[in-house]
Amino acid sequence: MARLLFVLLLTFFALPARAADSAPVVSPRATVTLHADRAAIAPGEEFRALLRIRLAPGWHTYWSNAGDAGAPPELDLALPEGWQSTPLQFPAPSRIPFGPLMNFGYLNEAAFPFTLTAPTTLRPGETVTLDATGTWLACADICIPEEGAFRLTLPVEASPRPANLPLFLAAEAALPRPAPFTARFAREGARAALTVEGEGLNPASLREAAFFPFAQNLIENAPAQPLTVREGALTLALPPAEAPWPTRVEGVLTLTDAAGVRGAYLISAEPGGTLPATGLPLWQVLGLALLGGLILNLMPCVFPVLAMKAMALAKLGGAARSAVRAEAAGYTAGVLVTFLAIGGLMLGLRAAGLAAGWGFQFTWAPFVAGMAWLMLAVGLNLSGVFAVRGPVLSGHAGGSFGTGVLAVLVATPCTAPFMATAIGASLTLPPAATLGVFAALGLGLALPYALLGVFPALARALPRPGAWMERLRQFLAFPMYGAAAWLVWVLAQQAGPDGVLMVLAGGVLVALAAWAFGLAQQAGRAPRRVGQATAALALVAALALLPLLGNATASTPAPATTGAAEPWSAARLAELRAEGRPVFVNLTAAWCISCKVNERIALHTDATQARMRAGDVAQLTGDWTRGDAAITALLREHGRDGVPLYLLYPPGGGAPVVLPQILTEGMMLRALDAAL
Repeated sequence: MARLLFVLLLTFFALPARAADSAPVVSPRATVTLHADRAAIAPGEEFRALLRIRLAPGWHTYWSNAGDAGAPPELDLALPEGWQSTPLQFPAPSRIPFGPLMNFGYLNEAAFPFTLTAPTTLRPGETVTLDATGTWLACADICIPEEGAFRLTLPVEASPRPANLPLFLAAEAALPRPAPFTARFAREGARAALTVEGEGLNPASLREAAFFPFAQNLIENAPAQPLTVREGALTLALPPAEAPWPTRVEGVLTLTDAAGVRGAYLISAEPGGTLPATGLPLWQVLGLALLGGLILNLMPCVFPVLAMKAMALAKLGGAARSAVRAEAAGYTAGVLVTFLAIGGLMLGLRAAGLAAGWGFQFTWAPFVAGMAWLMLAVGLNLSGVFAVRGPVLSGHAGGSFGTGVLAVLVATPCTAPFMATAIGASLTLPPAATLGVFAALGLGLALPYALLGVFPALARALPRPGAWMERLRQFLAFPMYGAAAWLVWVLAQQAGPDGVLMVLAGGVLVALAAWAFGLAQQAGRAPRRVGQATAALALVAALALLPLLGNATASTPAPATTGAAEPWSAARLAELRAEGRPVFVNLTAAWCISCKVNERIALHTDATQARMRAGDVAQLTGDWTRGDAAITALLREHGRDGVPLYLLYPPGGGAPVVLPQILTEGMMLRALDAAL
C-alpha cells in the first residue's frame, strides 16, 4: 500500500512538468521542444513560453538578422479564440565564420521566449491545448531546413503553478537588455564607427565587444570590428555596406568583461559619434617607437640609471676599442632583452584577459619596494659603503647588460613623447609586429651607447680617467637616493602609512646589509664571515617584508551596495541560515562590468529592494576585486572561475538557487517570488 501511494505521488508531481513541455522533435542535427513556465494557468493571466533548439556538435542556427546567409527560426501558433501572443524574442547572437562569410547565430543551444495571454473566460477545471508549428535551419557545411509540430496541454486552475524556472531564467539571461549607456554613430564614406559611453567602461574591465545590427545590409559582416577603449567609453570601427544608413542605428552590443562574462545590450544610436584615427603603417609605428625610446633618455625616471652609465662611460676614456664595443653591446643587449620581455608579458596577460599596460609592474607594491631598496643599495655603493662589481661600475659586458635591464625597469613609470602612440598602435598589431615595436623602443633608449659600439673612436672624446672620477662617483649617489625617495612616495599612494613604515624598515635593513658587507670586505677571514652573515640575515629580513606589503595593498573599500547589504562571510551566512531567513549572496568585483550593470538595473532597483525587504531577505556581498581565498572556494563550489555569482538561499534551509550571470529586474522579482 505504501509503495502504491508513493507511485501515485510521483505521478501526481510529474504531471505538471509534462504538461509544461511538448514532445521533442528530433533529427540528427537538432532536438527542438516547446516549453511553458506554468504547470497550470489561471484565467486571464499572462505567462511565458519558449522554443528551445538544442544543436548537435558542429551545427548552428540563426539570429533574426542571419548575417551573410541563413534564416531565423519561426513559430506559427494555432491559438484558441481569445488568446494573444507576442513574437519570438531572440537571444544575443555570436559571430559564426564560414569561409569568406560571417553569419550571426547560435551554437550548441538557443531558446526563443515569447508571451502568451489567456482569456478571462477560462474556467478552473478546464484543460487548454495549444498547438504550434515551427521551422528552422540547421547548418554546418550544408544547411538543412527542418520543421516540427508541438503541443502543450495545460490545466486551468484558480491560481497558476510555475514550472521550468531554471530554463526560463537562463533564457531571459541570454536576451539583450536595455543598455545603461549612450550610443552615437558616425559614417564617412567607407568608414563608420559606433561610440558607446557609460560608467564602468575602461581598458582594464573590457576584453571584447561586437555589434550586431537589426537591419540587414547595414555593415559588411565578415571584417573584424576593431575596438578602442578609453576611460568611460568605447569605439567600434564598423565597415559599412554600400547602402545609405538610417537616421538611427539599432542592434545588439555584446561586451565581454575581464572576468570573461559576456553581456548583451540593446543599442539605439543617434548620429554624432566620431571616427577612430586611421591606423598607422607599421614603418611609422616603428619610427615613432625608436624616437620615443631615444627621448626616454631625457625623462626623469631614467636619470638615476644615466648617472650610473655616465660613471661607466667615464672609465672608457682611452680604453681599447674592444672594451668600448663590449660595454656598448652589453648595455644594448640588456635594454633590448628587457623591452622584449615586457612586451611579451603584456601580450600574454592581455591574451589571458588581464589588464596590462606600460609600467604595469609599478602597480604592485612589492615591486616598487624592491626597486626602492635597489636604488638605495646602488647609492650606498656609489657612496663607498661597500664595493661590488656589477651593473653599477663594472667595465665588462655582463655588468653593462645588468645596467641595461635596470634602465628599462626604472624607465617604465615614464612615457616619453611618441611612446604612447607607438605602444597603443602596437597592441592592435599581430604579436610579431608588437614585439618589433618594443624592440624599436629599446633600440631608441640604447641608441646613444649603441653608437659607441659601431663607432668606438667616439670614446676618445670622453675625458681621461683620473681623481675626478672618485668625486663624480660619490656625487652620483644622490640621484640614486632621490630615486629611492620617489619610489617610497609612489608606494605611499598604494599601501598607505603601514606600507611606508615597512618599506622604510626594509631600507634600514638594506643599509645595515651594505654596511656589514663593506666591513667584511676590509676585514680578515673570521670578521669577514661575520660581516657576510650579518649582511645576508639583514637582506633576508628585508625580503620577508614584501609579502606584508602585498597584503597591505589588498585592503580596498567594499563595492558600493545598498544599505541593507552586509559583507559576505561563511560564518555570517551560517548564522542567517540558522535563523531560517532567506539569503541573497552577491559575489562581485570592482572591475566586473556585468556585475555593475546587474547591480544598477536588477539588484539595487526600488522594486527589487522592496521585494527583498517584504520577504525579510538578508543580503550579503562578497568583494573579489583583489581575490579572496574563501570567495574563490565558494565560486569553485558552484562550478565558477569568476564573478558574478548570485545565490538565493530559500527560507528554512535547502540548497541555493544559482541565478544567471546576466540579470534583469523581472528575473530577480520572479526568482524571489518562486523562492519565497
